[in-house]
Amino acid sequence: MRFAPGARRFAVPAFAAAAVLAPFAFPLAVVALAAGGFVAWFFRDPDRQPTGPGVVSPADGYISVVREEGDQLRVGVFMNVTDVHVNRAPFDGHVERVIHRPGAHRPAFSKESERNERVDVDVATDEGPAELSLIAGAFARRIHPYVAAGDGLERAQRIGHIDFGSRADVLLPPAYDREDLFIEEGDSVRAGESILAARER
Repeated sequence: MRFAPGARRFAVPAFAAAAVLAPFAFPLAVVALAAGGFVAWFFRDPDRQPTGPGVVSPADGYISVVREEGDQLRVGVFMNVTDVHVNRAPFDGHVERVIHRPGAHRPAFSKESERNERVDVDVATDEGPAELSLIAGAFARRIHPYVAAGDGLERAQRIGHIDFGSRADVLLPPAYDREDLFIEEGDSVRAGESILAARER
């Protein structure tokens, strides 16, 4: 199985502790082994393919935000700790800017998360400007973008991951409106696979 970068940094110390503790503190060794296993599972990075044409979800989780911002729609996906935390490109495009914005670490499902630490990726698409936002949560302390200004994007491409609990938003190109949406708040989605919106049905 493929794992996101950083899995070894968290999992190896736990597995090493389990080995050291096993001879004289077996219960603690079991706890350390379980912790290492959980970390490895958390950083899993399965292959994904879109289920159809249109904008795909940038993250696993459930739809926590659908709202209008000017002439564009924002769709936010909240990732529980049990979800895959590797994020995907919702559409083809060209990365214009990648901006890290320091901030708080409020729960990613709350309204206050708008002020959280985040990485915004400005993307030029054939249907107009768009934006991807990787937003840290209460326990997330590191956002790891895989793309930089000047990069080309392919739909469902891996674009980054966030360590432990977070949210990923997509600001759709202005060509999309609510009638183009395939989802609503509360729906479960999978990164690079579930279709959020499409202009041709």
